[in-house]
Amino acid sequence: MGNKSASSNMPKYFVLGFFAVGAFIIFNQLTNGGDDNTQTVSVKLPQLTAAQLEGKKLFDANCAACHGKNAAGSGQGPTFISPIYRPNHHADQAFVIAAMQGVRAHHWQFGNMPPQPQVKPNEVLKIVNYVRALQRANGIN
Repeated sequence: MGNKSASSNMPKYFVLGFFAVGAFIIFNQLTNGGDDNTQTVSVKLPQLTAAQLEGKKLFDANCAACHGKNAAGSGQGPTFISPIYRPNHHADQAFVIAAMQGVRAHHWQFGNMPPQPQVKPNEVLKIVNYVRALQRANGIN
């Protein structure tokens, strides 16, 4: 009798397992694999002001190795030319905190970003000024 009850529940367990696996795959795609942040993107380059050029120099020296030329992303770090990094989702100060303290992976699959102590907070803001110019030129406001 105990075996009959267990076998009659098998279809329920199969269906529940099937939906659980499906939900996991969909969740993973939405939070990781489906994110355009994990790819290198094509970047339209704007005319830069002197202040933005200063930010570009700092970006190139401190950020481009992971975040790619013109913040286009690389195999080591996400692009900033993505709606995820728009100002109303990641404020300028979020970039400062990330550079000073590091940040756990949450929008990307590259692992945690370590602190960047060689870059001072005022320099990060110059970098952000450059990144925001790139974002605006690429339709991210």
